[in-house]
Amino acid sequence: MTAAAPLRVGVASLAALLALLPVGYVVVSAITVGPATVAELVWRPRVGELLVNTTVLVVATCSACVVLGTATAWITERTDLPGAPVWGALFAAPLAVPAFVNSYAWVSVLPGADGFVGALVVTTMSYFPFVHLPVAAVLRGLDRDQEDVARALGLSPRAAARRVVLPALRPAIVGGALLVGLHLLAEFGALALLRYPTFTTAIYDQFQSTYAGPAAAMLAGVLVLLCLLLLTADLALAGRARGARVGAGAARRRARTPLGGATVPALAGVGLLVAAALGVPVVSVVRWMVTGSSTTVDWAALATATATSVGLGLAAAAVTVALTFPVAWLAVRQPGAFSRALERIAHLGNALPGIVVALALVIVAIRLVPGLYQTTPLLVTAYAILFMPLALVNLRAALLRVPPELEEVAHGLGSRPGAVLARVTAPLLARGAGAGAALVFLAVATELTATLLLAPTGTATLATEFWGPAAAVAYGAAAPYALTMILISIPAAFLLTRQVRAGAHP
Repeated sequence: MTAAAPLRVGVASLAALLALLPVGYVVVSAITVGPATVAELVWRPRVGELLVNTTVLVVATCSACVVLGTATAWITERTDLPGAPVWGALFAAPLAVPAFVNSYAWVSVLPGADGFVGALVVTTMSYFPFVHLPVAAVLRGLDRDQEDVARALGLSPRAAARRVVLPALRPAIVGGALLVGLHLLAEFGALALLRYPTFTTAIYDQFQSTYAGPAAAMLAGVLVLLCLLLLTADLALAGRARGARVGAGAARRRARTPLGGATVPALAGVGLLVAAALGVPVVSVVRWMVTGSSTTVDWAALATATATSVGLGLAAAAVTVALTFPVAWLAVRQPGAFSRALERIAHLGNALPGIVVALALVIVAIRLVPGLYQTTPLLVTAYAILFMPLALVNLRAALLRVPPELEEVAHGLGSRPGAVLARVTAPLLARGAGAGAALVFLAVATELTATLLLAPTGTATLATEFWGPAAAVAYGAAAPYALTMILISIPAAFLLTRQVRAGAHP
């Protein structure tokens, strides 16, 4: 362990402790009410119904996102699809549209677009870029000489893809699916507007009626167990194959697979997907801006909410990346039971609704540090807990592509650990850190429930200003805030696209 490692271990442990706070809140609540009450609250038909609804939606959406995300990455990176770079950017663009804005758009256009089918369509259209982006990055950076060798050994193109390409894509696919699943477990706004009951919407209803009642805490406990199941599946499926190599491989242009007669159907398919994922919400928001009878824009309030959302997003992105880098570094460079535990724990906060994380922090702040209650640092802490996985997945993937031999050579030449980090590791991780920060910014700029509870008095963000009129079916009044959320999210989505186009290798 290098001299700088204790600091990394300390920061990684702090990140894990923060992520454990909401879980600690759930555990303490369970101990307080006693096993008999816990059993009474958990073993009831309503919980079974919520479990089925949540599980079915997670499985269906993750499956749909894996298929769409992998297919769109493959068609833009490996085929001669006309305008492939443009289509690749459009496939990342849905990240600029919050899921609850997407549901608002679909419901306002098609009032019957609710229930399971509506939830599946909206969540898939909102989240498939989480799979598309990492898979496209790996495909762009993959050394295709390995496929050539496989072909030279007598394998067919399909067999070569199955035995060479798919194993290289597996960590990206599994990591993207994990992000989709964790987002679904914590999603509230979109599912509430679509009237599809899950644990998250039920927890919100319980907290509204009893604030911090035991029923809500026990439902949150079930969510934690579902998160652990997802994380266990991710650990089993992702594999432990080394992804780094020294050198960038052969630097020569590669011919793309010709689509031939499938070009027109392929263009029609990608066009329909972009129309559903991007066209429906954008056109709907603009239409309500122009024709909505409730559209009255308070420009001063809109500007204030925009500035607040951007500031909170930038602060949370910086804090979250700083907290999660040591976790990713330990998981990749010093794998073991301790580092794996830290990595798994860091994902827990994202599986809980923002309101549960917020209430846990409220209780801790009031009892231990009263001065932190209703302050911006406490709100940023909640964001870091909620969105650690967004930064962690990207940092971990980037570290896997950085050969450890480069760091070892720098150490062997006498460089101090801090200098190695600054001059060797950090530049090679810039793309992964940028992608993680962009994802955190996107999430924070559109976060709703934790912001409602933890924001200092008088603080208004675009998400909170949107939610009131949207929930009251005043679509025109909500439209300016929805459009502004999309506009401020575009630069971060564009940055993510640039990371993919720059290639998978740092």
